[in-house]
This record gives sequence, structure tokens and C-alpha cells, in this order.
Amino acid sequence: MSKTILTNQEPQLFGHPKGLFYLFFAELWERFSFYGMRALLMLYMVNEIFVALAEKDVAAAAVYASYGSLVYASTVVGGRISDKILGMRSSIFLGGILMSIGHFVLAIENDIAFFLALAFIVVGNGFFKPNISTFVGSLYKDGDRRKDSGFTIFYMGINIGGFVAPLLCGWLAAKYGWHYGFGLAGIGMLAGLIFFWSGIKKNVFGDRGLPPSQAVYEKKILGIPQKIFVPIVAFLCAPLIAYVLASYKAIAGGDTFLGDQNYVNLIFKFIGVAILIYMGIILYNSTADERKKLIMALLITFFMTLFWGFHELSGSVITLFADRNVDLDGIMNASQTNSLNSLVIIVLSIPVSLLWAYLSKKNLNPRTPYKFGFGLLLAGLSFYILSLSGNNADENGMVPFAYLFIMYFIISIGELFMSPVGLSKITDLSPKRIVAFMMGIWFLSSAYAFQIVGFISKQLAVESTDVNVGGLDTLSIYTDGFLLIAKYALGAGLIVIAFSPLMKKLMGKVH
Repeated sequence: MSKTILTNQEPQLFGHPKGLFYLFFAELWERFSFYGMRALLMLYMVNEIFVALAEKDVAAAAVYASYGSLVYASTVVGGRISDKILGMRSSIFLGGILMSIGHFVLAIENDIAFFLALAFIVVGNGFFKPNISTFVGSLYKDGDRRKDSGFTIFYMGINIGGFVAPLLCGWLAAKYGWHYGFGLAGIGMLAGLIFFWSGIKKNVFGDRGLPPSQAVYEKKILGIPQKIFVPIVAFLCAPLIAYVLASYKAIAGGDTFLGDQNYVNLIFKFIGVAILIYMGIILYNSTADERKKLIMALLITFFMTLFWGFHELSGSVITLFADRNVDLDGIMNASQTNSLNSLVIIVLSIPVSLLWAYLSKKNLNPRTPYKFGFGLLLAGLSFYILSLSGNNADENGMVPFAYLFIMYFIISIGELFMSPVGLSKITDLSPKRIVAFMMGIWFLSSAYAFQIVGFISKQLAVESTDVNVGGLDTLSIYTDGFLLIAKYALGAGLIVIAFSPLMKKLMGKVH
């Protein structure tokens, strides 16, 4: 039986701050809601929302990419508002409530409700996601060697939710209808908020996460305190974002230099420029040591963008590939295959966490740049394995399930090399005055990764309403695409490893 001990007056459990485990369960249920919905989203759009369109794969890919990009881009705004006004606690509550609304609206069978629901999730995630991860970092003092393993444990909580949600939501959707699956995701979000509230009531967080300034928190705008004004504005942003998401068709460019664009594509071009300018100002005003670390933080974020660009295909192209070309008979349905990634993370997260701790004691723990390089190599290998699946296809273009499982197994190991370690290093490399903003930049890597996902998904789109497109045709499109992805990922990994010695110098004492 475990027992709680006190170290420096800080409640501990299993050698970590007790607050970690409340955040663990809060994030577990929030990720249950997010991944339960995501597992259904692409299939729901192809089979319901856009079923009458000849180019339904392209339309679904555009909406999926736009939604994913906005979900993660919103974390930059949410992180900054938390830093300046709300604090982490209020931001997490606001985000959780908005996301709950979104999931329950998604359970309504209506196309307008569909886009509005996605918009609420976009806004809510912006407040929730960067702050709960930053909260974990705040539990540890600078230089605490437990931080990496603490983030890995937290990451395991994310993946327990990510494992169970597709199985349950996918089963409900298949047996009773799509909207029952979406409704269960909403219940999961509420459960996450309850766990977080329980931790606050038991005071396991101490004075962490409070508003940075009570005066600013209570400051009035148009006669309304900012603590109320911010939630009102956040709520009113949802219809605007819903309109942007619904405008998934190309609306700008065409044959001009802008190319084939929609509103979200254009927004992200402007966001990218704005972020670069703002980061330039921050770098200019930083000390020399801060500047080197911030440059390394930005490089880590860029590498993560590449990795997530390949990894997040799991919710789009790979789900459609599983539905159309993988023999799942008697195993699971296509939406449930989204649980495979999280299953591997759950099984391996503790062993990998122990491995890093063991290697640290032996002074053999690879520095972060090497871990990122190996992670990208593993991503490339995973897609190469999937590209070989066509060699064992039957006459209908169906390939053995083993290829899909091996692909998820390998890319998940790559994820463990990169994502939890990256989360920890962003908090180490960032000055405390902008740590939540930098965590937002970290999640912005996923936003731009979804732009990569959208581009790849459109290239691999199958006009499945065309009766002339059979299983062997779709298999050829997918496997050729997987081989090309493998080449890019392997090349990126080799480049990162080659420049790792230079990046070590930028990191200084940060491991």
C-alpha cells in the first residue's frame, strides 16, 4: 500500500508531488473526451456530413485540418490570457466548460450544430490545454530531476484516456449511432473538471495557478470585471470560428500566388508571421543566456511540428485506410484503431521513464536533440512498414491488421522519445515570465502540423463515391503516399542527429 509523505512541507505520493496525480486524472478525462470525438470525426464527416459530395474525402480533410490547426493555435491565445489575467486555475475551468458545451452540442444531429460544436471545442481547448501542462511543470523546482519522469507519468494519463475513449465511443457510435459516441465524450470532459475541482478543494496545489494579479483579475472593461469579461468574449467567439470552419472550400488565391486557400490557410500564414515578429521582439529583449535557450526551444518546437505532421495522420488518412483497406473483421472497427497509439504509450511509458532515470544515473541519458532525431527516424520507419502492407493484400485490397499494429507500435515509441521530453524542456528553457506563452507556442507546433496533415490528406484523397475506385486502387494510393512520407521523416531524423552537437551548446546545462 502506498503512503503519503511530506518533503519540504509539500505533499508527496509515489515520490512525486501529490498534485501531479490530480492533474493526471483531470487530463485523463479531458483527453478521453478529445480522443473519443477525434476517433469518430473523420469517418462521421465522410459518411454523414459530406456523404453527398463527390469529393467528400477532400472536404473532410480540409475541415479536419482546419479544426485541428485552430484547436492548437488557440492555446497561444489562451496561454497568454492565463499569464496576464486569469491564471491557470480559472483558465482550466473556463476551457473545460466550453469544451463540455462543444461535445454535447456535437451530439445534436444538425450540420450547423456540428460546426458550432467544433468551434466551442477550439476555444475551450485554448484555455485548458496549455495551462494544465504548465501546471504540471510548476509542481517541480528548477533542476528537479523528477520532472522528466513526472511529465512521462502525466503523459501516461493522457494516453489512458486516449486508449479507452476510441474503444467506448467507437462502440457506442457503431451500435447506437454517431451522436451517442459524441455524447459520451462530453461526459468525459465533465469528469475531468470534477477531478480538478477536487484537487483544489483538498489544497494539493498550494497557491499555484492563481491569477497573476488580483487587481488585473478584477479590473473592469465596459463595466464588467475581466474575470467575467474574458469568458463572455470566449463564448461569443464560437459562432465566428464556426463560420470559418464551415468555409472549408477554397475561397482565395486560385491561380494567383496565394494558391488554393481557405480562410484557415490564410489565417495561419498571418499567425506565422505575427509569431515570428513577436518572438523576434522577445529574443531582442532577452539576456544572452535566455536567447540561446529560447532559440533551442523554437528548434525543438519545429522538430515536433514535423513529427506531429506525420503522427496526426492517424486521425485522418490512417483511419480511412483502416476503414477501406485493413482487414479488421473480428478485431475492432476503424474508429477504434485510434486506441492503438495510446495502448502502446500506456504499456511503454513507465519503462521508458525508468530507462531515462537509469541512464541519468549512469550519465548516459541522451540529450534532447538526439532523442528528437531518433523519434523522427522511428516515425519514418513506421510509415515504411505501412507502405509494405500492399505486398500482402488480398484480391479486394485488404491488408493484414498486423501492419497497422506494427506501424502504431513504432511511431508510438518515437512519440515517447519526443513529446513528454519536449514538454519538460519547454518549461526548462523558457523564462518564467513567458512560460505559459511558450507552452502555447509548443502546442502551436501541432497547429501547423495539422496544416501538413491537411496537405497530405488532400494528396491521398480517394474519390470513394466513384464506383470505379476499388480496394486495390485505394491501396495503391495510400501505400505510395506512405512510402513518400517515410522518406521525408527519415531524412529529417538524420538531419537532426547530424546537428545535435551544435544544439547541445545552445541548451547549456539543460539536459
